[in-house]
Formats: sequence, C-alpha cells, structure tokens
Amino acid sequence: MFEGQPKGLYALALANTGERFGYYTMLAIFTLFIQAKFGYTAAEASSIYAGFLAFVYFTPLIGGILADHLGYGKMVTTGIIVMFFGYFLLAIPTDSVTGKWMMFGSLALIACGTGLFKGNLQVMVGNLYDAPQYRNKRDTAFSIFYMAINVGALFAPTAATKMTDYMLNKAGLFYDCKIPALAHQFLNHTITADNTTELSALQAAQHFAGDTATFCQTYIAELSKAYNYGFGIACISLIVSILIYYGFRSTFKSADFNAKQAKAAHIVEEELTPKETRQRIVALLLVFAVVLFFWMAFHQNGLTLTFFARDYTQHAATGLNRIGFDVWNLVLVIIGIYSAFSIFQSKTRKAKIISGTILGAALVLLVVKYMETDNFVPILPQIFQQFNPFFVVALTPVSLAIFTSLAKKGKEPSAPRKIGYGMLVAACGFILMTIASLALPSPAAIAEHPLADTSLVSPDWLISTYLVLTFAELLLSPMGISFVSKVAPPKYKGMMMGGWFVATAIGNYMVAIPGHLWGSLPLWVVWSVLIVCCVVSALFIFSIMKKLEKVS
Repeated sequence: MFEGQPKGLYALALANTGERFGYYTMLAIFTLFIQAKFGYTAAEASSIYAGFLAFVYFTPLIGGILADHLGYGKMVTTGIIVMFFGYFLLAIPTDSVTGKWMMFGSLALIACGTGLFKGNLQVMVGNLYDAPQYRNKRDTAFSIFYMAINVGALFAPTAATKMTDYMLNKAGLFYDCKIPALAHQFLNHTITADNTTELSALQAAQHFAGDTATFCQTYIAELSKAYNYGFGIACISLIVSILIYYGFRSTFKSADFNAKQAKAAHIVEEELTPKETRQRIVALLLVFAVVLFFWMAFHQNGLTLTFFARDYTQHAATGLNRIGFDVWNLVLVIIGIYSAFSIFQSKTRKAKIISGTILGAALVLLVVKYMETDNFVPILPQIFQQFNPFFVVALTPVSLAIFTSLAKKGKEPSAPRKIGYGMLVAACGFILMTIASLALPSPAAIAEHPLADTSLVSPDWLISTYLVLTFAELLLSPMGISFVSKVAPPKYKGMMMGGWFVATAIGNYMVAIPGHLWGSLPLWVVWSVLIVCCVVSALFIFSIMKKLEKVS
C-alpha cells in the first residue's frame, strides 16, 4: 500500500501525526479535568466538551475560505503557532476563577488554530493526487494519511496517563476515579452519610494524615495540576510537528497552491460547467448531512464512553486483557500485523525472510512482556481511548487489502456506499453497549450509591465497541475526506473541505445530546438514541446513492 506514493504524503502525514498526538492527549483527559477541577456535572461537562469539538470542526470552513485566497501553506503555519499558545495557556496551573477564563480562552485558540491547520493540510494532500500518475492512488493515500493521524492518537492516552500518575505520585497520592466527585460533594456540603464513610475510607487508602476537608482540597488541586502538565505535552508535540513540516517542505511544495495560484502558474485544472459545479456541491452537502450523525455517535469516546469506563467498568485488567493496556504491547501487535502482510506482499525471498524475522521477534517480545506483566493491571478511564487508534493503525492494511482485491474484480464499493455501510456498522457498536448496559443502574442512581467492584462490567465490552466503531470509521472517515478532495470544484476546494469539517462540527455539538441524557434514564436508552440516528442516516444515504455515485 506504500508503493508508488509521492514523498510529500509522508511528510504531511507525519506533520499531522505530531499535531494529532497533542490534540488527543488533551482530549483524553479534558472532561475528567473539568469535572475534577471545577466540579462540573456530566451535563455541564458534555456541553463544554461538545461546544469545543463543534468549534474545532467549524473553524476549518473559515480556514479553508482564507486559504482559497491566501494560500494553504501560510494558513497551516499560522495554525500551528495559534494552537501552541492555546495549549500553553491550558498547561498553566491556576486557581478555579482564573482557571475558568484561561481554559475557555485556550479552547478558543486551539479551535482557531486547528481551523487554519487541519483542513488545509488535507487539501494539500489531495493536491498531490491531482497529478495523472497518482490519481488512482487517492483513496489509498487518504487511508495512509488517516492511519498516521491515529499513530499520534494511539500514544496520547498513555502519555496523559503517565503524566497524571507521575504528578500525583510526586504529591504522595494515586488516582482513584471516585474521589473527585465525592470531594466536591463534601466541599459543597451535599454529601450523604454513606458517601462520607466511603470518602474517609478512600482518604485512608491514600495515607493522607490531615482532615477530610484538607484532603479534598489537596487531591483536587494535585489532580488538576497533573492534568495541566498532561496538556503541556501538546506544546512539545506541536514543536515536533512544525519541524517536520518545514524540514521536508520541498517534498510537497508543489501541492501548496490554490485555484488563483494554479492559474498564475499555468497549472491546468479540471474545468466544470456551472451545472456540474452545482451538482457536485449538492452531492457533497448531502454527504455532509449524513456524516454529522456518525460524528455524534463516534465522539462519545471522550464523553459517555469515558463516563462508562470510569463508573461502570472494572478498574483492573486480568488475563489476556492485560496485553491491551500497555501501549508498547499494542505497538508489537501492529508490527506483527504489518510484518505478516509484508511476507505475502514482498517480491523477493530476502524481503520475505526479513519480514518473517521481524514477525517472530515481535511475537517473542510480546510473550515475554506478557509473562512479566502483573496479574492485575490498573485501568484509568482515559486509557480505553487508545483502542480506537490502535485498531485503525492495525486494521488499515486489512481494509486496503480487502478493497484492493475487490477493485481487481471490479466489485469495490464507491466512496458514498462505503459511508452508508459505515453508518450501519456504527449502529452495531452501540448495540454492544446496549447489551452491556441492560442490567446496570442509571448514572443518577450510582451518583448516590456507586457500584460495588463486584458489579462492574468487563473491559471487553468497551474494547469490543471500539473495535466495531473502528470498522465503521475506516469505511467512513478516510473515504469521506477522499470523496471531498476528488469531487470538490477546484475553485472551492478549501471551502468544501471546510464544509466537511462543519458537518463534523455539528455532529460534535450533537455529542452533548447523549451527555444530557446521562442521568436518570436507563443506559440502554442513551445508546438506543445513537443506534436509531446511525440506522436512519444509512437508509437516507442509500436512498440517494445514484445521485452521489454520478459525480464521484
């Protein structure tokens, strides 16, 4: 899948990897941070989280319009600089009052910077494939590009977790998911007698000698500071990103052109009639209307799925599950998968032997690491978010192999059809969550009486859900971006890529809907809302398939 790709793809993909690593490190702990520091309820945290995501994905429309006039490269550079200052503000420990203002200011900067950076970088990737010799590699290229995004996302939860653990341990404490909510209840004088008893037991387990009020204040302050330092990781990742971008700029400089610059340089672009332009824009808008429901469901990973991990899922892994909660084990699995594919795809005996040796070494190291792992591996809620990017990176060659095989037989589904299938698969993911939740009490009930450890569900439910959602994502997201870059009229490339992100923004704002339902309603109702949205969206896109396939 890597053969015959332009070098500029890898430079742009790696620059994006650095930026996405910082973004997903921040996102992994963001809702946990605002609940721990400010005592926000699930509904309040949902509104802030969804509003931020919506802003992040709306601003690429403005960034795209600016780039269509000023140039993509200039907007990408400006975006990195603006994002850096946003993460820097978020990384500074503050008191509650000042902290709120700084938090909202930093979120605005991150969103604006992302708007200038994200969509325009992807347009440049698409421009690489306007050349005749690369046109048939566009879908594969965006799958590779999307995989690179998820390499950054794979390590993000672990980076956030390691920083959280380090800073808490430095203060003589350790993470317990129950303490922040109970501490805020105690300080606000809303705690029940049963929860007071539990808080005292948790304080004793932390070996904190002071009174309970001091313990609550100290724990909230130290945990918040740990999260602040976690956000600081994003600053470092952006420095790496801009070094890659400028270090290898010569490999993609030819792709840094908009319609105006192309005309001045006498670069021949596709000519469209007004009718064709209108048809393409209408088709793109219809796709945008569908995918917003996917993002509403998919981005529950940082919200209700994280709440489920914190409140309903076992806090330690045992048996084979232990493999998945060490990111380096996941890296070894990825190396093994890619080596296995290389054995079958390599054209020389020497290459096959090298690939086989790497596969064997990865398996041996994986077994050794597994044997050395403790019988019980503690699980922090945010760590589950590493499974989605792991599955994306691990399954991308599988996905490409399947579609390459279908393409050779003339049976590969079109990009719009893949999007429809992706919506149906996403619905299956939340069917799993519905089954897992049938016997569980509502979030409102456990706020009064937290679940006993014996009643917590297996991590397998969340891991399986992330696996199914990843299949949906591979069908929908890279194919959607490729569809936009291919179908968008040349004069409106930046705007249309921005339109893709506006649809994502609306979907991300709708992420808050399940968050607001996260209360007295049974959990299966929350997941059922997402199932219905995905199924209805799939039915809609299949109903307009002929119109979409006509322009693709």
